[in-house]
Amino acid sequence: MRVGSGGGINTLEIHMKAEIHPRYEDVKATCSCGNTIQTRSTLGEDFNIDVCSNCHPFFTGKQKIVDSGGRVDRFKKRFGARGTAR
Repeated sequence: MRVGSGGGINTLEIHMKAEIHPRYEDVKATCSCGNTIQTRSTLGEDFNIDVCSNCHPFFTGKQKIVDSGGRVDRFKKRFGARGTAR
């Protein structure tokens, strides 16, 4: 690394070691819904993904709210006030 000023402008040069860093290449990620995303990765080959922003319920607004209240009532019914004293 070399820091200096040339002509009143501060410059910073960073020299990385050659041949020790993984290659960063363009790849294509294909979702199960058929959407393709062009990105970069050190993997170096195209790959498949399960969900993307086009089909994930959080991004599409079709998220279902799970009601777990019935599970709590079922637990209380099965076990009641058992096990409070040890």
